[in-house]
Amino acid sequence: MVDKIDLKIIALLSDNARLSFADLGRKISLSSSATRERVQKMEDSGVIKKYVVELDYKLLNYDVEAFILVKVFHGKLASFLNIIKDFPEVREAHRITGNQNVHLKISVKNQLHLQKVIDELISYGDTNTFLSLSQITSTPISLEL
Repeated sequence: MVDKIDLKIIALLSDNARLSFADLGRKISLSSSATRERVQKMEDSGVIKKYVVELDYKLLNYDVEAFILVKVFHGKLASFLNIIKDFPEVREAHRITGNQNVHLKISVKNQLHLQKVIDELISYGDTNTFLSLSQITSTPISLEL
């Protein structure tokens, strides 16, 4: 069971996953060993699944971010779900409800690169593409007990 102290730890790690147990402990008034035990417990239970690096794709010359909705052709969903994992441009892929089956978030270098990705996707279904002009927020939700 997650308590208020665990939620504070989660909030701090969400902001900076590289904090040491000592730094975390100071911020929540616990010893580093008690903090380590709490983090380990949340990792073991699956509450904390992994730690990731957040990249600025524009600094890596992936200047175009797009969202693509795919209505996968009948009978091709299973193969599409397997192959989409191999697209290096896909940052997120979600199965969704509604007229389309899959929602993709991709990063590409330019419009020609985007066209190439779409050309590969259309053999699996109809696509509807939206270019991202700017990101408004990426703040994680606030967790409460």
